[in-house]
Amino acid sequence: MYKLSTATLFTLTSVAAIGAHADNKLEEMVVTSSRLEMPLREVAASISIVTKEDIELRGFSTVANTLRYEPAVSVATNGGIGSATEVRIRGERGFRTKVYLDGIDLTDTSSPQAGPNFGNLLTGGINRIEILRGPEGLVYGADAGGVINMSTTAPQAGLSGGVEAEGGKFGTWQYGGHITGGNETVDGTFMAERFETEGFNSLSTDTVLEDDDGYDNTTLHGRAGWNILETLRLELVGRNVEGENDYDNCYTPNFDRSDNCNDEYSMDAGRIALTYQSEAATNTVSYSANKTDRKFYTEGVNDYNYKGELEKFDYLGSWKQSDALSLVYGAELLKESVETDTSEDNRDQSGYFLEAQGSLMESMFVTAGARYTDNDDFGSKTTYRVGAVYLQQAGDGELKFKTTYGTGFRAPSLSEIAYNASPDASAPAKGSELGAEESTGWDAGVGYFSTAGWYVEGVYFDQKVDDEIYYDLVDYSGYLQGDGESSSTGVEFTAEVPLGDMVTFNGNYTYTDTQDFDGEQRLRTPKNMANVGLLITPWNDRIQININYRIAKDIAEESMGSVDEYEVLDLSVTLQVIEGLQVYARIENATDEQYQEIPEYNTAGAAGYAGLRYSF
Repeated sequence: MYKLSTATLFTLTSVAAIGAHADNKLEEMVVTSSRLEMPLREVAASISIVTKEDIELRGFSTVANTLRYEPAVSVATNGGIGSATEVRIRGERGFRTKVYLDGIDLTDTSSPQAGPNFGNLLTGGINRIEILRGPEGLVYGADAGGVINMSTTAPQAGLSGGVEAEGGKFGTWQYGGHITGGNETVDGTFMAERFETEGFNSLSTDTVLEDDDGYDNTTLHGRAGWNILETLRLELVGRNVEGENDYDNCYTPNFDRSDNCNDEYSMDAGRIALTYQSEAATNTVSYSANKTDRKFYTEGVNDYNYKGELEKFDYLGSWKQSDALSLVYGAELLKESVETDTSEDNRDQSGYFLEAQGSLMESMFVTAGARYTDNDDFGSKTTYRVGAVYLQQAGDGELKFKTTYGTGFRAPSLSEIAYNASPDASAPAKGSELGAEESTGWDAGVGYFSTAGWYVEGVYFDQKVDDEIYYDLVDYSGYLQGDGESSSTGVEFTAEVPLGDMVTFNGNYTYTDTQDFDGEQRLRTPKNMANVGLLITPWNDRIQININYRIAKDIAEESMGSVDEYEVLDLSVTLQVIEGLQVYARIENATDEQYQEIPEYNTAGAAGYAGLRYSF
């Protein structure tokens, strides 16, 4: 009988990623592309990987800030930690990116345009992040213009854990810990994290109140597994987030502007999954739910409330005929709901997909599949994805040639529809009927991966969206739909090169040419972005010094002001005191660059932090 290991089941049931140590990066294992473990060498999609070590070395408290180092990823925040945050991949709006944590879809149906809530997503407990760039809606939903797939610390046999605490500028404190344990039959992990900061004045035009805009967050996360049989495993995931944020620029019910604003955010999410695996096939059925509750206050008075819920019934199967042919297939039912002070809406959406994966020869790998999506309000749509990889030995490494093509379909969110029907909307958006968006995208690239541990890669991408839905920033009337095609084209270059035994260079550059349906550059997406980093590891790796310099240039002006180019230097150092004990310090924005990502909204100046972490 085939024995289903804990590691294998974790991959299948949590949609998590397992990395494999290898001199050649192509041998690393990823799961984001097809929700099943595959070697990177066989995957045509463009994928970046952020490990636990990367997360700890960068030291950022939020996932969004951690992602700033990755190719083709831009982040815009209207204030400090806890504020509204948008993460864009290849210039596409953040709500087109699907975000998963231990298999839970983190889409916040109550948020504007139903995007993920990055403002309340901390890094505590996160073990690995995979970022898939490009339209990959086949297995994640027809509206996925990119995927960010995260996993927490996996349960394991024995007993282990850790604690961490840090403090720094703006009265910032962060502390937390995790514990994991189990045996061959049952296992579990639990983590808790607390973050609080007094913050800074987030709005440059707040010259009257001039108060600090603080934020606090408490996050609890747990996982448990039961190996019922050698081939059958049950896994549970639960998560609770409570956040409270102060911000500027809100309005009373009488439409009087105020800078005394705050909101409360609550999320309760969970997942239960049952997996059966034989030697040739794997079958997983799961149910997950993500409930959010957001309350907004102006000068201490509660004036807006939003509740959202996303339920998902999911089946994922795979069958492997041989190394030359395997199938991935699945079905899902989504149930969405949004509740405001004045309305309540809900709808269902179903999806079915099939993808074939195989090798035409020893060095060529292909994938092809289709997805059928049926939305209660906007009908059905069939979308497609194809990809190909060709490997060629060259010197002491391999050349990898790859290309992908995919199509997508996005129905207007319940929040978009509800806002246009609400008293807050006005002409021309009020009462307007929104239709579905359709998208296409392709990319092609070549990379060289050396057995000595270095690699370089270049990718060209081209993505288009027809009938894009956007918020009216001219009249603030609500959500409108462009009559025409929006596009995002560009190139990505990524490199990691060891410079001797103690220094590693890593860097990426992205050029993104965006156009909306009017032919204008999309807002808040730099044409030119670059990250240049050095990792220095003297003294037998007991000291790690990380230097990163990031640049953003050529950002489109907005109706409320312009955004200048900026350059930010981040520094961090980690010392291994004894086995299991580290002390660390970092300086964010070491040169005290004064810049904005959104007009009129400040960013933090130079800020220092220090802390320690202990693991056992």
